[in-house]
Amino acid sequence: MHNAFFEDTAYQLIGFHAENETLFAVVEQPFVEVTSTTNLEHIKGFLLSNGFTNTRNNDYYNQELGLILEDLHDENVLTKDGLLYFIDTVFYLTDDFWIDVDNPS
Repeated sequence: MHNAFFEDTAYQLIGFHAENETLFAVVEQPFVEVTSTTNLEHIKGFLLSNGFTNTRNNDYYNQELGLILEDLHDENVLTKDGLLYFIDTVFYLTDDFWIDVDNPS
């Protein structure tokens, strides 16, 4: 989901690492050199203009897409030259995500 929405900071799967019977995905993203502090109101405005509503704090919901997007604070969204770069997003799919708009039955 992150790569579909935030192509500039797309994750690349490097491989997997097993530790203490837990399997971890190893990913990397392009480095973003911050040029200014991120303003939370800029994040909010950007997401509102793209169909998301602010549900609480730094969490958002898009009813049309059936997506919840959380944890978008100023350490997970960086600002470079006035543009926002989302680096550590948390997506959740709601039941509405799975509805076929062409056949909603």
